[in-house]
Amino acid sequence: MAKALNTTELRGLSREALEKQVVELKEELFTLRFQAATGQLESHGRLRAVRKDIARIYTVIQERNLGIVSDPDAAEPETPGTMASASEKA
Repeated sequence: MAKALNTTELRGLSREALEKQVVELKEELFTLRFQAATGQLESHGRLRAVRKDIARIYTVIQERNLGIVSDPDAAEPETPGTMASASEKA
């Protein structure tokens, strides 16, 4: 059983990692729904937890799309050498 996802941890992940995690959680949700339909599900609370984890990931992705939270993939740290080369050209 996987642990619940934390939003601060999710915000640190790349978009590819988030999308990969969504795919894995959707597969798990399918399996859990299938087990619930056949009467083999042991933990009904896990269904709710997986749905909430998927929603958390979609929320983080949407925050990045709207510009509410900065995207760690797009952030490029400025190197000190770029400022010196610009002043030398002037």
